[in-house]
Amino acid sequence: MNWISTLLGNLNYGTILLLMLLESTVIPVPSELVVAPAAFRAATGELNVILVVLFATIGADLGASINYFVALYVGRPVIYKFANSKWGKLCLLNQEKVEKSERYFDNHGVLATLTGRLVPGIRHLISIPAGLARMTYWKFLLYTTIGAGAWHAILAGLGWYIQKAFSDKIKDEKDLEAFINQYNHYIIAVILGIVALAIIYIVVKNIIKAKSSK
Repeated sequence: MNWISTLLGNLNYGTILLLMLLESTVIPVPSELVVAPAAFRAATGELNVILVVLFATIGADLGASINYFVALYVGRPVIYKFANSKWGKLCLLNQEKVEKSERYFDNHGVLATLTGRLVPGIRHLISIPAGLARMTYWKFLLYTTIGAGAWHAILAGLGWYIQKAFSDKIKDEKDLEAFINQYNHYIIAVILGIVALAIIYIVVKNIIKAKSSK
């Protein structure tokens, strides 16, 4: 999608918001290549890193809300039909991915809208099962904001770190993308570990609570 490449090459607060809105719907926009480069520029004084995270999170909230309300009002059959359509495939979407996000939501409850924002492959779709389950919108929005904000803050930290530590080795956008991809793998591994520990903690806490109430 050339227009996405154009937006990625012209990052400002407006394009950050728009790209993160798209990323939180079904358009395949990698947040790693939006927020981290924007924070890289913020470290040089071109942008404000706090505003980068803020506008990215607002965009994510807007995009996630679109998914939520579409799922709420059109229902599962229409969602599946779109996922299996030509347009769905252009968005790198299919029914299996939607079902995977539903299973994640079913297994982890409403907190899935928070932890799911940190999980690759689930992040941009977790709002669909929330809408299908008719989760309270304001609770959905709160958890989405926390999860998206945390993810964007991590990416912003990565971009800032790369600029401060490796600016002399980065000659163009391709060099920056290579550094982001290199370190992004470690970040994802750490985040998945944190999410897994959080889920284990919640499960154990609920088991103990259930036993103590008997």
